[in-house]
Amino acid sequence: MTRFVRLLCLIVPVLCACNTTGDPASSDLSDAAPSYTGTFPRPLSDTPPADKEEADARVHTQVGQEYFFSFGHTDAALDAAKAALKKKPGYPPAYHLMGLIYMELKQNALADDSFRQALSAAPGDPDFNNSYGWFLCSQGKLSEALSRFATAVANPYYHYKTRPYINAGLCLLENGAVDRAESQFARALEVAPSNGEALYRLSEVAYRRGNYRRAHDILIQYHQRFDPSARSVWLGLLAARRLGERHAEASYTEQLRGRFSDSRENVLMMQGKYGLPRQTGNGPDAGKPKAPSK
Repeated sequence: MTRFVRLLCLIVPVLCACNTTGDPASSDLSDAAPSYTGTFPRPLSDTPPADKEEADARVHTQVGQEYFFSFGHTDAALDAAKAALKKKPGYPPAYHLMGLIYMELKQNALADDSFRQALSAAPGDPDFNNSYGWFLCSQGKLSEALSRFATAVANPYYHYKTRPYINAGLCLLENGAVDRAESQFARALEVAPSNGEALYRLSEVAYRRGNYRRAHDILIQYHQRFDPSARSVWLGLLAARRLGERHAEASYTEQLRGRFSDSRENVLMMQGKYGLPRQTGNGPDAGKPKAPSK
């Protein structure tokens, strides 16, 4: 799976019912002050173009999104975003796309400026705040990132509230705040019980805490309802090793060798490095626009 696909693929349908620490309803982003407190607008992705220039700019932006998300062609995507701005100067979704591209290219100053340009025109847009939140997290600005995620969640018109909850959880996990991270993943499951990413992350949190039985049990639920991935098989293998369940460990080992031979997890296994990789900060779904849908 490429890094561009990882940026897109966050929400996966997996049904689950599992216990979490604390009350998920009260363990959300409510303790983070939103960066925007005005009247929340509908996301620009839900708003029809105001005129022909904006309609043309939207087409160029959607082409750029396709180049970036589907093919990873950053140069072509940037050209499309710039073409959109020529059609409609100041068009916020074009700046948003540029922010995502520059973030991918590690051109952080340009990414920050592009996100700010988008947000200056649409400070309450949930997609923009979610993406900028992930960027701020990647820069080590945890409090500011959580504020942006809280803004995205607070928008009543946002259809994808699991995204900022998941991203907040990943950001907190990256910063060692395991309890708070678990709360965000649990909240995502409360909002959307079919959220497979949140379920996987709860298993990961349990493993990191040393609760290997719970991690293993959650993964069993996961694999009963969703196709295994290299990371989920690897986590299952690690938990089985810790529990001394050799039959399960052998099964997971065979899956890695047979189905995921090209994965980094299989490389780790072949090298005898049995541990969870550090959070890589790919920002699953950090900025996925509503269109084009994937």
